[in-house]
Amino acid sequence: MTTTHTLSVLVEDKPGVLARISGLFSRRGYNIQSLAVGPTEEEGISRMTICVTVDDFPLEQVTKQLNKLVHVIKIVELEPTTSVQRELVMMKIRADASVRSQVLEVTQMFRAKVVDVAPEAVTVEATGTEDKLNALRRMLEPYGIREIVQSGMVALSRGPRSIAAHHR
Repeated sequence: MTTTHTLSVLVEDKPGVLARISGLFSRRGYNIQSLAVGPTEEEGISRMTICVTVDDFPLEQVTKQLNKLVHVIKIVELEPTTSVQRELVMMKIRADASVRSQVLEVTQMFRAKVVDVAPEAVTVEATGTEDKLNALRRMLEPYGIREIVQSGMVALSRGPRSIAAHHR
């Protein structure tokens, strides 16, 4: 049985940390579906949001090994029901004068934004869950998607608690 897990990993912002962490997953045969890294509220600390697909192996083994890495501060698995998870997508859509209003209508339905307009195309930006972004993509495909780029997932636990670095 294949399962997907979302890990929030606080790490020291040092060169090579990303390579060591992704290497640990690949050596164990785990497929990283999505990876996003960025600064946190604490200087010198980055948060990695890692979505990993696991076949029949407990994820516990990897989290134990991650915890042994010198620059890893804290690891928390985020459950979809107790966290807010979002991705960003930008799509360049073929949209000449004959279909532009229809493309804009679809964009508005999904509360997406037009971030660039050219005579033959519009670039649309949307944030949301994977399901929402896939639905937007399906609705825009008939017009012709020229280019697409999608970020990795970012996620935070719901409510007032945080996994702050100083709680090491």
